[in-house]
Amino acid sequence: VQLQAFGGGLVQAGGSLSLSCAASGFAFADYGLGWFRQAPGVEREFVAAITWSGGSTYYADSVKGRFTISRDNAKNTVYLQMNSLKSEDTAAYYCAAGRLALDSANEYHYWGQGTLVTVSS
Repeated sequence: VQLQAFGGGLVQAGGSLSLSCAASGFAFADYGLGWFRQAPGVEREFVAAITWSGGSTYYADSVKGRFTISRDNAKNTVYLQMNSLKSEDTAAYYCAAGRLALDSANEYHYWGQGTLVTVSS
């Protein structure tokens, strides 16, 4: 099983970044997918989740209206479009797969490595 996240980098506040996460080794289309983030000294927190079909999405209040999660089951890839970035969005971002699209990290079985997003003010 492998989840590999891409797209992190340095961006100015107000800018945009698009993260992607390519998966392999499991039945991608059967799994809910989530994005979490972790800043230094802070617990990992939920960002967004999407159901197996892509029919439902969920967001943390802090990113609602600015971030969009999507998936392409044909490409085994999940995306996170991040707009209107703020300095408080600076963190390592992780993609994860679980049977349900939930906001608890404990519900996810597979995790990718983090990709670092730094937002300069």
